[in-house]
Amino acid sequence: MKDSAYKKAGVDIEAGDALVTKISPLAARTSRAGVMAGLGGFGALFDLKKEGFADPLLVSSTDGVGTKLKIAIETGLHDTVGIDLVAMSVNDLIVNGAKPLFFLDYFATGHLDVGVAARVIAGIAEGCRQAECALVGGETAEMPGMYQEGDYDLAGFAVGAVERARLIDGRRVKPGDIILGLASNGVHSNGYSLVRHVVDNSGLAYSAACTFAAGQTLGQALMTPTRIYVVPVQKAMAVLDDDGGSAIHAMAHITGSGLPGNAARTIPDNCALEIDCRSWALPPVFRWLRDQGGLSPSDLAETFNCGIGYIVIVSPEKAGVVMREFTNAGENVFNIGVVAAASEGRPPVRLLHCEQVWS
Repeated sequence: MKDSAYKKAGVDIEAGDALVTKISPLAARTSRAGVMAGLGGFGALFDLKKEGFADPLLVSSTDGVGTKLKIAIETGLHDTVGIDLVAMSVNDLIVNGAKPLFFLDYFATGHLDVGVAARVIAGIAEGCRQAECALVGGETAEMPGMYQEGDYDLAGFAVGAVERARLIDGRRVKPGDIILGLASNGVHSNGYSLVRHVVDNSGLAYSAACTFAAGQTLGQALMTPTRIYVVPVQKAMAVLDDDGGSAIHAMAHITGSGLPGNAARTIPDNCALEIDCRSWALPPVFRWLRDQGGLSPSDLAETFNCGIGYIVIVSPEKAGVVMREFTNAGENVFNIGVVAAASEGRPPVRLLHCEQVWS
């Protein structure tokens, strides 16, 4: 059969169909109550009543993976960027106490390599499994001339819901509340333009043995996927204050702009956060970036998560119970500070002893 005019122009519809065939079983394994149809339709339907919601608010989020994709493409390590894609959206959703329900992806490339795309989307399905949300659809766009050979880009879209009475929006935060930090497992998916700059200037190849992660190459260590906090956060939200409200008063996902920029987004104007950087150890990857790149403590703090991927602000009376919930769910959790009253002329987030312990 002769090639179609569209294929001669660079778009292979048969390759797209082959990809759908490969990924349909992966998506099917992420299905959950509420999903009303599989892949292939023009829109995905979801029944909130089947999830048991009585008075739900919808929460949505979208994000990408950033220039971490450049390392995936250069190294051929395509299997985990899909986890990153899901993590960046669902970790944002749960800040408001929402339960992630379904996820859609957008995969764009100049020439569709079915094998590469299938590996990426298998990672997306794994991220959805970890987040207990359904992969209900997406879009694969083959756009010759838009991307260099081998390049691709990703975007993700998540929708969740929370009962109106269980919404977490920071209004209950008050001075004296305790700040808990959940450990990250690496750089996650932010700051990779700086990471790549440091690697380029170091003269090291991504295939070089990694000095801060035994048994891995530098590329493998830097491609460690973003931790997904959905399940442990959902369990910890069940801890209640004495007034019947959640013991969790606010949360923050630590992404671009690091600890100060993200933690400040979750508190009322009359409060400030005092975070003691002695409360946890700066992980080896950040020490390596600091030393190789000549980065200052403020460079680290304003760009990276520095070992704390997620912040939870809780009532002091229940802090111990919430910490046990996170520990039982497999998280490394630290008591990293306290909420103080805001004061004029002082930043909303203070990183205490940062210069001392991160230099």
